Amino acid sequence: MNRFLKNTIRTLSIGLFLIVGTLNAQQVADGSYLDSLKNELRLAWPKNKTINLVFHGHSVPTGFLTKGVTDRLSSYPFRTLKKVNDHYPYSVVNTITTSIGGEQSEQGALRFKEEVLSYKPDVLFIDYALNDRSIGLERTKIAWEQMIAEALAYGTKVILLTPTPDLHEDILRDNSELAKYSEQIRVLAKKYNVGLVDDYKIFKELAKTEELSSFMAQKNHINQKGHQLVADAIFEAYFKWNTAGN
Repeated sequence: MNRFLKNTIRTLSIGLFLIVGTLNAQQVADGSYLDSLKNELRLAWPKNKTINLVFHGHSVPTGFLTKGVTDRLSSYPFRTLKKVNDHYPYSVVNTITTSIGGEQSEQGALRFKEEVLSYKPDVLFIDYALNDRSIGLERTKIAWEQMIAEALAYGTKVILLTPTPDLHEDILRDNSELAKYSEQIRVLAKKYNVGLVDDYKIFKELAKTEELSSFMAQKNHINQKGHQLVADAIFEAYFKWNTAGN
């Protein structure tokens, strides 16, 4: 198959997902979204296989704390790996971060095929909203939709994340910039019936009773405590095995 034909097929596949998503808007995928994957995670050698969790986004999933210091193993992608591995002791799971500090979703979409799908993700997490404020809601929506459609066409399960806090904004204010981006992400999760981890909502509720500064390494980066909160939310929503079912 020549390159032109491959590109044409890929374009048609992505277009089909966009059309289907538009015509068949559904609710956000629930806890059963990864049921088949959770069954895979329970298998022991030699029946098990390697599962790739890919985290795509900006400095937060990359593990940046403050003044350029990183703590990779304490970031939520690796804390999620720890929780999954502990819960499924026979599993073989890779956490792969394709995130880059300072990047917004348009830049992430440009390198998506070569630098993200090349890792053959079983589950893809997208976390860009903090930096997407620099390009506006409309351009952000286009970039996120491209990545979601390409991942679904590839056969990957997708989980979208609303932003963690930026203390420059009042998270309790309903019309804050990050509130607008969070709502757009919720709409996209419903449109494509993919997973959603609503970090913004979690931290907003927390802010009603606690000082968010205790969860932050700097104004716009969560600390290890904040990363654990995100990892817990991911695990509880999509990876925890329910003995009553999955």
